[in-house]
Amino acid sequence: MKKTFYKLIVLLAVSALGVTACANQPAVAQGDPATTQAASTNHEGSNGVVAEGHLKPEHAANLSFLSPGTVEAVNVKIGDQIKKGDVLARLSNFEQAQAQVTAANLELAQAQQDYDQLQRTEGLGRADAWTAYMNAQVARADAERDWEDLNIDDIENRMEDDQAEVQDREQDLKDAQEEFDKYKALDKDNSKRKTAEDKLETAQNDYNEAVRKLEETIRERDMVRAALDAAMATEAEAKRTYEESRDGPNKEKLALSSSRLENAKAQVAAAEDALSNFQITAPFDGLVADVEIAGGDQVTPQTRAIAVIDPSNWIVETTDVTELEVVNIVEGQRATFTADALPGVTMKGVVSGVSQSSYTQSGDVIYTVRIKADGVDPGVKWGMTVEVNFESLE
Repeated sequence: MKKTFYKLIVLLAVSALGVTACANQPAVAQGDPATTQAASTNHEGSNGVVAEGHLKPEHAANLSFLSPGTVEAVNVKIGDQIKKGDVLARLSNFEQAQAQVTAANLELAQAQQDYDQLQRTEGLGRADAWTAYMNAQVARADAERDWEDLNIDDIENRMEDDQAEVQDREQDLKDAQEEFDKYKALDKDNSKRKTAEDKLETAQNDYNEAVRKLEETIRERDMVRAALDAAMATEAEAKRTYEESRDGPNKEKLALSSSRLENAKAQVAAAEDALSNFQITAPFDGLVADVEIAGGDQVTPQTRAIAVIDPSNWIVETTDVTELEVVNIVEGQRATFTADALPGVTMKGVVSGVSQSSYTQSGDVIYTVRIKADGVDPGVKWGMTVEVNFESLE
């Protein structure tokens, strides 16, 4: 069925009737209103616009893999019912990508747990910081008392005496060394050499003991001072930590934890996005209209793999409504249509849209009209040709 052929038949019939009428009717004066009205009435004006179109599901998709690879599994066949999110097919490298998703999710869970714990233990951390600050104050106070109780003058006097003792023993050591040097060339069993060597050893021991005694006296002062300095530094650090804890979780730790969490989320998103490249999922509820792949096939993103449709909602798109006819079609207008393959079945619909742009076809300016079907016969299929009759606007 072609609309052009239909128009030609109508035109021939009208012309034949016109010739017969002219032979049997008297001439009518030009400009007669009745004659003008009769001449302007035609088939389309009395019965509405007739157009050709094609049936298609309102929701349909030709699906492909987003990455090249080898088809590992095809889970559906033509005619299968599907639900949104169902996995229809996958590539062989899907499992590797899935393992990356699992690893990314584990890291996200750990990062989230650490972040939550940091937030949750904020009060406990502040209490611990306060306790540490108090303990540091006690330790500093004790160290101050030890320092204040120390008799510095006595220690310094003993240090002077010990220093003098060290100097005396140092001189004795030098003298003993000089005496030994006189006899060191002699045989080791020589009495003079042996006596000088014994005196040198005794002088060395006396010197070492004098040095150790001086060091002990110095430590009496310096160890107490070092303990005080350490206690003061510990108190200062404990105070700083406590003051920071009053502002919430440790800012540096919180920043690091937050950064780790955000990075983990990004890694999960990237892994899931990569995973979607290796499988095809149903974008909506419906059925499988076509399957063009099989296990073992090599595919690319340009390979048409699976076609799916929602058979519950159908539309008709016209292909030959001209500029002279489109002015007689508006949204909401009722229409009926018949499929060429089902000539005895008439279906109904409503105009849901009229294109605002046109294209040229065989010299005619054509506009596309969309008709939403109220219901279709179970025998219709995607792409079938139909004849559409638009109800007259009069």
